[in-house]
Amino acid sequence: MDEAVRGLSASTTRYQLWTEFLQTKRVESMAEIGVYRGRFAAEVLSACDSIRTYYMVDPWRHLDDWNKPSNTDDSRFATYLAETEANTEFAADKRVILRGTTLEVIDQIPDASLDFAYVDGDHTLRGISIDLINVWPKVRTGGWIGGDDFAHTMWQHGDRFEPTLVFPFAVYFAEAVGARIFALPHQQFLICKEPGFEFVDLTDSYPDTTLQGQFRLKRVLRGWLTDTIGILRSERRRTPPAKSATHSDQA
Repeated sequence: MDEAVRGLSASTTRYQLWTEFLQTKRVESMAEIGVYRGRFAAEVLSACDSIRTYYMVDPWRHLDDWNKPSNTDDSRFATYLAETEANTEFAADKRVILRGTTLEVIDQIPDASLDFAYVDGDHTLRGISIDLINVWPKVRTGGWIGGDDFAHTMWQHGDRFEPTLVFPFAVYFAEAVGARIFALPHQQFLICKEPGFEFVDLTDSYPDTTLQGQFRLKRVLRGWLTDTIGILRSERRRTPPAKSATHSDQA
């Protein structure tokens, strides 16, 4: 196994996980599908000096057929786009902003031109299918596709919203194209565009890739607890400790 991939198991946040991987691989051209407010892009562009081209794919608009918590109104999405532009202004010569859904803009990225693509857009079955199938030809042989929300349960956002099916669909996709896929900490996955299917679970927390397993009550509860605890720990690591009260603080 690639030592750079094995080493990802020790990462404390998803930002550290991906910036260390991209630094090690000296990635020059990449795409992010689902940019939101640009925080991930800013972290990556700041940490990885090898990057020459960074495609940002996001509709930044309300989508009538997307039933997920992040689907807000157009005015707020316009604010998020402005925030993304501000967050990444320091790398304006490297970024390529493609405002639209994957199907609307993906053809603006040349085939086999990407070293890496990060998929963090529509996590429904429809969305992850569209994103993985359409970004695959854009990645060169020997390149990688990473992604977020490789959740242990499809009920990531409760039953009021469309299920999250990045897992297990990404595993099925990797098998269909004959590629190795890794389950990583922080609900991340990595597909290597090289021949030979294998699902390597570096977290030891994905024992069952069947949909039937997703619907078992015990699995649903265990997955929800695993993801919730992981999110809380991640948030705790990102929150600075509270300062002790001083006379100046109380003034």
